[in-house]
Amino acid sequence: MWDRFLRACRREPVDVTPVWFMRQAGRYMAEYRAIRAKHTLLEICRQPELATEVTLQPVRALGVDAAILFADILLPLEPMGAPFEFAAGEGPVIHEPVRDRAGVDKLRLFEPEEGLPHVLEAIRLLRRELDGKTPLIGFAGAPFTLASYLIEGGKSRHFALTKRMLYSEPDLWHALAGKLSEVVRTYLRAQVRAGAQAVQLFDSWVGELSPADYREFVLPHVRHILADLQTTGVPVIHFGTGTGALLELQREAGGTVIGIDWRTPLSQARTRLPGVALQGNLDPLLLMAPRDYLAKRVDEVLDSAGPEPGHIFNLGHGILPEMSPDACKFVVDQVHARRRG
Repeated sequence: MWDRFLRACRREPVDVTPVWFMRQAGRYMAEYRAIRAKHTLLEICRQPELATEVTLQPVRALGVDAAILFADILLPLEPMGAPFEFAAGEGPVIHEPVRDRAGVDKLRLFEPEEGLPHVLEAIRLLRRELDGKTPLIGFAGAPFTLASYLIEGGKSRHFALTKRMLYSEPDLWHALAGKLSEVVRTYLRAQVRAGAQAVQLFDSWVGELSPADYREFVLPHVRHILADLQTTGVPVIHFGTGTGALLELQREAGGTVIGIDWRTPLSQARTRLPGVALQGNLDPLLLMAPRDYLAKRVDEVLDSAGPEPGHIFNLGHGILPEMSPDACKFVVDQVHARRRG
C-alpha cells in the first residue's frame, strides 16, 4: 500500500502504521559514508543526482513508507545573502551573523527557482525514480530555528543572543522572522510544485521558548507559512522538539500532522490535539538498546497512539551517526508486523 503514509497524514484508515525516520539518509549508512568520502554535505545538496541517490538509499535498505528529500534546513540562507559552511566537528558556521537592523535589511527575498534550483531538480528526479512506489516529503526550517542560527552564528546551547533580540528589540525580531517566513513559504510551495507529496516544517529548537514567547514571537510567522501551504492540498507536518508545553499553540499555528517527541506520550497528545494526525515518537537513543527491549518500546509507542487513524511512526528527533541500520530495519519490520483494524 504505497500511499499508507499519505492516508495516515489525512487520518484515513491504513493496513499498518506507516514509518519513516528523520535523518534516515545519513552517516549511519555505509552507502552514504562512501559518497561523503568524496563530497561535502553541501556538494551533495547542490548536485541533484547525488541528492537523489542519497535520498533513495534508506528507502531501498529499510523499506520505509516515505522518502524525505536529502537537503539541509540552512540552504535558503545563502541565496538570502547569509553564506555559511559546515566546520569539521562544529556544525554550521554563519560567516556574518545577523544581529542588527543593517544585517536584517541586507537579507533578501528570492525566487526558489532561481536561488535553489538544484533542490527543485532533485525533487523532480526523485519523483521519477520513486515512480509512484513511495511518497516524497520535502522540508524547510522554521523561522525561529533558522533565525537562531543566523543570530548565534551557528549552533547554540542557550540561545542567549536570540532571546536578547526577542526581548530587547522585538521589532527587529519580527522583521527578521517575517523575511524568513516569506522565504520558507515560497520555498515549500516551490517544492510542492516540483512534486513533493508532503512537506515538513522543522522547528527543531523552538522548545527553548515558553508558551507566552511562542505566541508573541513565533506563532504569527509559522501561521503565515502553514496557512498558505494547507491550500496546496498536500499534508503539512509541523515538527519540533521539547514542545510538550507548546502543542496546542503549534496546532493553532497550523499543520495537518504534529510531530511529537519522546517526552510526551502519544495518548496524551491525542487528547490535547484533536483533529490532527500525530507523528512520532520513539527516543532515537532506543535504537542502541537490545532488540527485545527495543521491540517492547516500539510496541508501547504503537499502543499509546491507539487504534484511531492518524499516526505516523517516527523518532522524536533524527537518527544519530552511531546508530545501526539493522536497528532501523528492525523497527520498520516491527511496526509493519502490527496490523491495524
